[in-house]
Amino acid sequence: MKTKVYIDGQSGTTGLQIYDRIGARDDLELLRIDEDKRHDMDERKKFLNAADIVFLCLPDAGAVEAVSLIENPEVRVIDASTAHRVAEGWTYGFPELSKEQREAIRTSRRVANPGCHATGLIAATAPLVRMGILPADYPVTCYSLTGYSGGGKKMIAEYEAENRSGLLDSPGIYGLNLRHKHVPEMQKMTGLLYPPVFMPVVDDYYKGMAGTIMLQNRLLPGKPSAEEICERLQEYYRDEHFVSVVPFGQNDSKLYANKLAGTNRLEIVVCGHEEQTSVTALFDNLGKGASGAAVQNMNIMLGLDEATGLED
Repeated sequence: MKTKVYIDGQSGTTGLQIYDRIGARDDLELLRIDEDKRHDMDERKKFLNAADIVFLCLPDAGAVEAVSLIENPEVRVIDASTAHRVAEGWTYGFPELSKEQREAIRTSRRVANPGCHATGLIAATAPLVRMGILPADYPVTCYSLTGYSGGGKKMIAEYEAENRSGLLDSPGIYGLNLRHKHVPEMQKMTGLLYPPVFMPVVDDYYKGMAGTIMLQNRLLPGKPSAEEICERLQEYYRDEHFVSVVPFGQNDSKLYANKLAGTNRLEIVVCGHEEQTSVTALFDNLGKGASGAAVQNMNIMLGLDEATGLED
């Protein structure tokens, strides 16, 4: 019997990307609501309760509302919004954190998909905290470069308009109040005692992301070199399919944020020397940073090979 899947919010960027990744799969049955009934509460409720797996690709308030409409205890939910990422009773959907995290996703009925910027910072930082390389009270700073598709339909339209502002030709720094909505999950899932200072940057390309943390090695226990930090991260992610660490020195001249666009891969690049280290996570903000990660989590929840239907 095919698994019934419903995407609530399929017309949004993430919803469309999820559909692109699973629409042709013969092991799934996609439930499709009529376009003119997408905002009909009773009709949505019917679909939400008829599915085995529900993807929520909605604003935060819409995601909370959708969950409240689910009465069937067998329905399993993957929420792509920010609404439940630090909520009690929800499992954070980043399986590469640990074997325990992957098992928690497999058995969970409520999975919160990670934020795109958070994915990069967590991938680079959480292992270092867990291995004792980075003290939990370290003052972490991070910048994250993203393609404009991360801003959704409105931002895509702004960047692709014929009469767009010339300001969009250059990188745009935002989140200037330093309270970006991804910061709470960054702090919780890395184990940091204090929120990282986080600065996102959007640039004139469609998709791809580069999130970087920068470290002063003299403030780390044992004062490890950048090369030693790289080796420890390689060991941490050694058995992962989608996350890998570039051998030290093989990619330290120039990094491009769109290198892994169109894939579900995440590549970590460590640069620096004995005294200073940078750790950069490269990935697709619409892939491993959003819809690809959601499909990967679904595969895990269904007991399938997590790479099923996903681009390497």
